[in-house]
Amino acid sequence: MSLLQKIERREAHLGVLGMGYVGLPLAMEFCKAGFHVTGFDVDAKRVAQLADGISYIKDVPSEEVARFVKEGLFRPTIDFDLLAEVDTVNICVPTPLRKTKDPDVSYIVSAVSEIKKRLHSPQLVLLESTTYPGTTVELVLPELEETGLQVGKDFFLGFSPERVDPGNPVYQTKNIPKVVGGVTPECSKLAAALYGTGIDTVVPVSSPQVAEMVKLLENTFRSVNIGLVNELALLCKKMGINVWEVIDAAATKPFGFMPFYPGPGLGGHCIPVDPFYLSWKARAAGFEARFIELAGMVNGAMPDHVGMLVAQALNNIERSVKGSRVMALGVAYKADIDDVRESPALDVIEILRRMGADVVYHDRYVPHLHLESDGSTMESVPLDEKTLANVQCVVVTTAHKGIDYGWVLSQVPAMVDTRNCLPNVEDPKLVRL
Repeated sequence: MSLLQKIERREAHLGVLGMGYVGLPLAMEFCKAGFHVTGFDVDAKRVAQLADGISYIKDVPSEEVARFVKEGLFRPTIDFDLLAEVDTVNICVPTPLRKTKDPDVSYIVSAVSEIKKRLHSPQLVLLESTTYPGTTVELVLPELEETGLQVGKDFFLGFSPERVDPGNPVYQTKNIPKVVGGVTPECSKLAAALYGTGIDTVVPVSSPQVAEMVKLLENTFRSVNIGLVNELALLCKKMGINVWEVIDAAATKPFGFMPFYPGPGLGGHCIPVDPFYLSWKARAAGFEARFIELAGMVNGAMPDHVGMLVAQALNNIERSVKGSRVMALGVAYKADIDDVRESPALDVIEILRRMGADVVYHDRYVPHLHLESDGSTMESVPLDEKTLANVQCVVVTTAHKGIDYGWVLSQVPAMVDTRNCLPNVEDPKLVRL
């Protein structure tokens, strides 16, 4: 039986390497489609939780994990020798940036090394981790070909960019169209067949390089437009214009405009990182990606601007930053999730600490916070009268639903609103972005 037939009959044994925000939801969709799925991860604690039917990702219910484990469809493991048993492997590992803003593909290299040791014919390998155009063909393919197996004949290779929006109640793995680019036409055919079993829409493209560039275009588009509106926010503040009113009015235009909103910086696993993969590749090709670099500079400077707004707010009540207690309200990178990856709130906290503030935070989704800069740990404090009685300034860094920001403002001497939580409110205690 061919690999295509095994996929179509749901008889293929699937492997997903990396049980994070991308890999675990994908594994669950494949289980729902009727496949047996082995989920690989290097974190033994994560694997043990999954084996007990416990999900650590909000978008994946624990009941779902528990059901598939009990039914024998889902097997989490740290044993990479089991890669020899699977017919397909989806690589869903992190791709962070180094401090120099260069791509760190070490997780991809490690994953490919593990696959290479157990690569067999026929086997489909799909990279989902966001990376620079050329990674699949220039980095992954040569490694796998060292086994002596031939791509398009013995093994099949392609790239399909992950598209995950944590906390989105409408768009999740199943109904987000899946772009796929294979190294050969047969690779694309198999990849499309696999994703078509669990995802509503599959969008084939001509090559892995195109698929890799698609992901970077999507997130660079957002980064550049957020950079534009952040710069506009700085200009409007200088000119005494309410930037939020400007954006809302512009958004009434039914064509040619899409609203983006300013904030304390960029956060999440994609937008702060992915454009630098593209600019790095551009430099390697002798091209200067000026829009991307400039947007990165503007967005990267926003946490410092927020620090200055806190200083202004405290100055208005004749207090210095040094010695004042400041609460960061919300530390997740977006509303109503527990994800703090690349959250600008972490930068704001560190900046205020360096300025001498005694910083606390409240976030009902993030009870514990680890700061990588100094290795310290913080605990979320209650958002109540007793806590706020000892706080001189609150800075809203994430706007979670269900918080009465007007009440918070009434409890503290000063407040900085970076998310327009209190539209149309004029109060001398309130400083806006």
